[in-house]
Amino acid sequence: MGAEIGNYNINNRKMIKEEEQEYQQMEEFDVDFTDSELVSHVRHALKSVALGDNDNYSQLVGLLHYNERLKADEVALLVTSLKAISGAVSYIDNVQHESLLTSIFSMSMWNYGPDVMDALVELVTSLAASSGKYVDACLYMLVSNFSPPFRFIESLKLPYGKAKKEQVLDRVHFALECITDLIPLAPSRLLPIVTQRIHAIYQRTPEPVILMFVENIFKLESSAIGELVGNKRLISIVIDLLIDFDVQVGWDDILEENPHKGVFDMELEDEQILADVDDDGDDFAREFGGYGRIWKNGVVETLEKLDSIMVLTFEHLNCCKNSGRLVEVPSDIVFESLLESFSQTVMNVYKSKFAQFVIFYACSLDPENCGVRFAEFLAGKFIESSVPPIIRMSAVAYLASYLSRAKFLSAPFITGMLERLADWCRKYCQQSVSLNPEAYKVFYAGCQAIMYVLCFNMRSIMEIPRLKSHLCFLPLREILKSPLEPLKVCLPSIVEEFVQQAKSAHLIDAKSGSPVFHDVLESELSKAFGGKERLDMFFPFDPCLLRKSDSYIRPNFVYWSMVKKAYEDDLDGSSDDDVDVFYPDVNTAESRDIEVEGGFEEDDFFDDFNNSLNKMSITPKDSILKKRPNEKRMPLQMPSRLRPSMSLESL
Repeated sequence: MGAEIGNYNINNRKMIKEEEQEYQQMEEFDVDFTDSELVSHVRHALKSVALGDNDNYSQLVGLLHYNERLKADEVALLVTSLKAISGAVSYIDNVQHESLLTSIFSMSMWNYGPDVMDALVELVTSLAASSGKYVDACLYMLVSNFSPPFRFIESLKLPYGKAKKEQVLDRVHFALECITDLIPLAPSRLLPIVTQRIHAIYQRTPEPVILMFVENIFKLESSAIGELVGNKRLISIVIDLLIDFDVQVGWDDILEENPHKGVFDMELEDEQILADVDDDGDDFAREFGGYGRIWKNGVVETLEKLDSIMVLTFEHLNCCKNSGRLVEVPSDIVFESLLESFSQTVMNVYKSKFAQFVIFYACSLDPENCGVRFAEFLAGKFIESSVPPIIRMSAVAYLASYLSRAKFLSAPFITGMLERLADWCRKYCQQSVSLNPEAYKVFYAGCQAIMYVLCFNMRSIMEIPRLKSHLCFLPLREILKSPLEPLKVCLPSIVEEFVQQAKSAHLIDAKSGSPVFHDVLESELSKAFGGKERLDMFFPFDPCLLRKSDSYIRPNFVYWSMVKKAYEDDLDGSSDDDVDVFYPDVNTAESRDIEVEGGFEEDDFFDDFNNSLNKMSITPKDSILKKRPNEKRMPLQMPSRLRPSMSLESL
């Protein structure tokens, strides 16, 4: 038996030696070989490793390292070798041929021409189909080709680079489709690989590289693979990436030009700066000074990446809208994905400053569907008692900011949402008996939301007679005059703006007193209801501070300078006979016996409020607005840019 084995090994070595000579002849001479002959040579080169003969195998591995300035004959030899390996994949052993596998999976399509790329796609597909052990490695290799080596970055701006990008990515996605067709479980393996890869490169890679990777994620999402992988999960990868960049920029990284200016003044000032920049054509000022902000050097690169990824996301959403995928019936995959990511990620990250504008833009593309559903989603979160208070406060802050800033929302819809919020607040204050900012912070968040939205929309609602009647019958008197006293707790700047407009619109009697806040932007009570994270100062859709993203948001965005305030001039058709908003039931049967003379003048509601407020110390010790001697008191301004420092972990 031993002799037979010995004879077999001798004969086998002799056969391999003969094939090695033939293989060397193939390299030395331009001889045509059939595909089967080439495969046979490679098979024997692979088998020879088990017998301790590595010469042919080493030559085969060495060929795969050719990648720069290949001559025509070298290209032909590489293509031939790759095709031959494809036909012999069943002979590859992951232990004995580890160096060969490492070489294959290290090959970048960006280094080769179309012929080599095609042969490499064939080889990777064959490897994935031959054994389940190679599926992850094949997918990872293809995903790694989503973005080019760094040395290709500059060439991407040139026609050659653009052509190379198209050649590579077309083949990468074709290979992914082939593997998906051959291996049903492959899509489930693709998603974690994409996630792992993008989080491995997003911080240290130049902007063009990370943008190309995101572009490929969107290409996957809109393909047949997206349905198998999970469109929602692919979109969530991009939203998570935006959040990762977003939280790297703290509010402390955004330096105010003058911290003693009111935030409302700053927004008007920024608008003027932008107008002046456009007139002067100063590109540098437009890019870095257009928003009256100085960005710390350490975050500029992060902000530029974030801005560019958001623009790419906007473009993808626009394509989805044009192709009917944004609110596709019956699944609504794309918008539902955004809404789910917003609920699970964005709304739980209280340092988010920019990522939320993705869903704002999606809503602007389809106001009747997406725009309405987003507002109803937020209102539902706020009203649902089982939701944690901090999430409810965040939801109503998003809702107030959204209803105030979204130009595409109609006045009737906004009025309906105000009625919903006011009805909830009315029922809530009926169950509570004392002023307690911390205990009733969800209620105060709701009250502040109502006043904030009315600051932006009171004039437009009052100019529509049928909506004016709805506004007049909101239960605001019951809410604002309740023992919870929200006017003492909500941000003074919002309260004062609301009262000023309400008086001018004859919703509050003009003779009634107005709250006096001594030029403060916040009070100790508002701090208490906002908590240490200052959710009372959180208005997420304040003007976007990203230059490129802003150009997409601006056409559908309401800036404070655009708002027609009730006090700027008299409302058409308004008179002293208008129903006081705080007495909504004066025309009902039950209320006809109530004597109403001068609205609040009878019970001196606001006078009492002023007197009690004057006795309080509501000016923070470190207030940014210090009243100087003999200085004329300036009215408070609307908080258009509030700077929370929010972190769920610190709660």
